[in-house]
Amino acid sequence: MDNFQKKTEKTLYERLGGFDAIAAVVDDFLSRLASDKQTGRFMVGHSTNSKKRQRQLIVEFLCFATGGPCEYIGRDMKTTHAGLGMTESDWQAGVKHLVATLDKFKVPQKEKDEVLAAAAGLKKDIVEK
Repeated sequence: MDNFQKKTEKTLYERLGGFDAIAAVVDDFLSRLASDKQTGRFMVGHSTNSKKRQRQLIVEFLCFATGGPCEYIGRDMKTTHAGLGMTESDWQAGVKHLVATLDKFKVPQKEKDEVLAAAAGLKKDIVEK
């Protein structure tokens, strides 16, 4: 019975609604980060092309990390965030925006908890001080 259950259990990617749903979440989340005075400073000075590339890498990262068919070709989180000087307060502001985004899209609690747990696992590579 366990093998059958494992084969039929959907990935987090599938339970979140697939690529388009993840892309919509990323768009909303990035918009929230950009419009917040505290977190918006991390998004200043990028060209339109750079912002589009950053968005696409985030979508691909989340698609890959949740068990989807995407291949993430970006840098690791530590390298990507090195030198930004992100603080615990910045991290908490970002988490607040992520929760608001997940709530906006009515992501069920189980999936929301999984997304937040996965994000928490990245914290050590993102927060510098």
